[in-house]
Amino acid sequence: MSSAALPTSALAISAAIRSGSLSATDVTRAALDLVSARDGEIGAFTTVTAERALNEAQAVDRLRAEGSKLGPLAGVPYGVKDLFDIKGLSTLAGSKINRTRPPADADAVLIQRMTAAGAILLGGLNMGEFAYDFTGENAHHGPSRNPLDTKRMSGGSSGGSAAAVAAGFLPLSLGSDTNGSIRVPSAFCGLYGLKPTYGRLPRTGTFPFCDSLDHLGPFARTVGDLALCYDVLQGWDGGDVACVDRPSEQASQELAKGATGLRTAVAGGYFRRGADPSAIAAVDRAAHALGASEEIDIPDVTRARAAAFLITNAEGSALHLDNLRHRAEDFDPDTRDRFLAGAMLPASWYIAAQRFRLQFEAAMRKVFSEFDILLAPSTPFSAPLLGQKTMMLGGSEVPLRPNIGIFTQPISFIGLPVAAVPVRVDGPMPYGVQVIARPWREDLCLRAAAVIEAAGVAHMTPSSL
Repeated sequence: MSSAALPTSALAISAAIRSGSLSATDVTRAALDLVSARDGEIGAFTTVTAERALNEAQAVDRLRAEGSKLGPLAGVPYGVKDLFDIKGLSTLAGSKINRTRPPADADAVLIQRMTAAGAILLGGLNMGEFAYDFTGENAHHGPSRNPLDTKRMSGGSSGGSAAAVAAGFLPLSLGSDTNGSIRVPSAFCGLYGLKPTYGRLPRTGTFPFCDSLDHLGPFARTVGDLALCYDVLQGWDGGDVACVDRPSEQASQELAKGATGLRTAVAGGYFRRGADPSAIAAVDRAAHALGASEEIDIPDVTRARAAAFLITNAEGSALHLDNLRHRAEDFDPDTRDRFLAGAMLPASWYIAAQRFRLQFEAAMRKVFSEFDILLAPSTPFSAPLLGQKTMMLGGSEVPLRPNIGIFTQPISFIGLPVAAVPVRVDGPMPYGVQVIARPWREDLCLRAAAVIEAAGVAHMTPSSL
């Protein structure tokens, strides 16, 4: 069947397969054909697992023919950032160095959960080397281009995960977020993304970047799809020592509650000074949809961002020390140089950053004693051009790459849950808004995101670009 005839949401695909109006095999073949025809232009995939995908689709069709109960994502194609273990493949994590790694002997836990829900894995998705990237430009595999404008960045480091969904190849994908790697690509590509609370989703079977900051989460084109995928992914796993054993929530069932009772504020000060006027307008439109008018200043945000940089550099470089000593030439030079800088940081700085983390967390607890939702820009500007090296920030020209995440880093620094919402503003490219809640209240993030979506101010990415 033609990919143009496919439903564009995970909910609609699963419903059509459940009813028998579509087969999982037809959906999968159409998605694979679209990837084959278009991904040369986009660069979203590093590996296409066509044989596996068709086998999984046929298994779903057999279950339906037998009258067996189908999972909530039955027949829905998806892809994963190439730091997730896929059984039988080497986990590249965007690098040249990992090409010699032995193939994974099992799928990552979140892939196992997607498979159990009936979803169909189409392959591994392009990413910044070792997840240390905000641009979506990979020195070894080429850039993952923004489907809204292929001259522009998809964002990183989960650039391929965002590009695959924005291009219409897949309704869902999985990525990771350490300092903004779900929220930045969501903003640049006009998608919804979810960075859950640190410790909510197990990272078992994924290649690490910075253990005390790494999160996993989904991308989608609608809030309903995002919430459904998040529900499937939840649950404790002992393979990740950071994973917290908490009851799973059915966030998808909470969306109908809307903004009722949600106390919402806009993050001011730091979060508005560095943003361009359209980024501020995006936040204000989201705030209006939620009935929010109060603006608050968050203390010590600049220090929080600086401390996040220190922790990221120190932990990331420690993981790669042996390769920095013996295979330095095989790194992307930009990645290598940042890891080398991290390897030279004094231990006392790292300790001070971790201590400040507790102070900033306490300050944010006070904020969330008064408010349920906090709104902030995801990025200070829309997607830059590929290859761009500098940007204007607060009237000064600064290096682009490290400053894309100025608004996301302070939030992931203390592991708060965030729904990334794309908002329509004047001009061709969308902007992203962070919808932030207290720990373990992803349901509130998603409820607020659904209200913004329903208000008609959210950016709607075309079904196929």
